Amino acid sequence: MAAAEPARPRRGSSRSGGKGDEQDRQPSRRAASRRRSGATNAASAMRSAVEQLAQLLGRVPDSVSSLKPTDEGWEAQVEVVELERIPDTTSVMATYRVTLDEEGELISYERIRRYTRGMIDRPT
Repeated sequence: MAAAEPARPRRGSSRSGGKGDEQDRQPSRRAASRRRSGATNAASAMRSAVEQLAQLLGRVPDSVSSLKPTDEGWEAQVEVVELERIPDTTSVMATYRVTLDEEGELISYERIRRYTRGMIDRPT
């Protein structure tokens, strides 16, 4: 996290000499941070989230249901089989929120939901 602090003033100084409105600067700022990072695109961020979560949990994630860039890096929601049962539709699944920094390193993870595989989401 400390490495991200010095990067902010450099981005701020490049903004003063840039042209275009705020919308033009936002994507270029995000692109610049991705070029400096290990997780340069969504696919590598996804792989990084899956690999690091698997190491921590000792289980191979089933899928990534959400991935979005943030100012600090990436945030993903990863689905994991926590308890395999027969039939598969009764297996216990969990959704984990995984936060990655700009280099693609896992900062935090949190289990946010448990459900059976056969459960269908209902509108709220």
